[in-house]
Amino acid sequence: MKYNQLGRTGLFVSEICLGGMTFGGNAEAGMWKAIGALEQPEVDGIIGRALAAGVNFIDTADVYSFGQSERLVGQALKNLGVARKDVVIATKVFGEMGPGPNDRGASRGHIMDSVQASLERLQTDHIDLYQIHGNDVVTPIDETLRALDDLTRQGLIRYFGVSNWSAWKIAKALGLSEAKGYGRFETLQAYYSIAGRDLERELVPMLTEEKLGLMVWSPLAGGLLSGKFGPGANTPEGARRTNFDFPPVDKDRAWACVAVMREIAAAHEVSVARVALAWLLAKPHVMSVIIGAKTIEQLDDNLAATDLELTPEEIARLDEVSALPPEYPGWMLDRQGAARHPKPFKG
Repeated sequence: MKYNQLGRTGLFVSEICLGGMTFGGNAEAGMWKAIGALEQPEVDGIIGRALAAGVNFIDTADVYSFGQSERLVGQALKNLGVARKDVVIATKVFGEMGPGPNDRGASRGHIMDSVQASLERLQTDHIDLYQIHGNDVVTPIDETLRALDDLTRQGLIRYFGVSNWSAWKIAKALGLSEAKGYGRFETLQAYYSIAGRDLERELVPMLTEEKLGLMVWSPLAGGLLSGKFGPGANTPEGARRTNFDFPPVDKDRAWACVAVMREIAAAHEVSVARVALAWLLAKPHVMSVIIGAKTIEQLDDNLAATDLELTPEEIARLDEVSALPPEYPGWMLDRQGAARHPKPFKG
């Protein structure tokens, strides 16, 4: 297991992060039941196995099964006797947690109420990484930042990040943080997979320039890249994609990727899923890849992606088959900037 810096900070997190979205879904949890319905014994087993493999990073959210995921994570760490200093806990705020108009969003009020509830469910006195889970079109950015900065100064959270924001809005937030002397976003949690490389257009250049850590959610595109789907595959009953077709993916492009991944997987005698994860882990702009698991067997297979080293030729093939179609202004930037790449100048 490799460990990377959390953004610009001195905190190190494992390149694999264990996601808690499969924890706690039950008959009353709506869509969360389709994603996962693991109870405490299963959660204890999965977290224990991940920690034994070197994972020190766990990500959940208050909205996952309406707080059940956080409760299960907190209890598992207690049941396993894990020292608080040995695990980096990340959770998120934004989603709808009640019927009231202020039971959602990124307002100061909702953030301050939600952090206390998350701390109680997680059975801890601090959250290592507190993330804004979505884009609030109402709340001013500086209101959100001030609340997060106050929580940092109070010691209730140690770092904060954001999820599912546009590049321009993150850049604006970073500028406001610098101007007002607030703490700043250190991470972005975003969807990224070999079948969905859209964030490379604007978000990756911004992350690289500003040194934010990228946490990848849904690296297998909701299971679509597991090898269980596509031409030549028998769609399994009960699979997450069968019941919850998300995130949206261009299936034709995805199947082209899967075809190449099948060949590479066969050459290495590994699963297609491992190839998809190894491709992401090879990207220099990726800090940590979040994996979710329903079984120990699935977890073990995903964890083994850290040992799969793709050759430069294999990465080139995967890059080529998954390449984004040209889009403005990208193609114009490439055209006009071609002669300005750093190189010796001859007058």
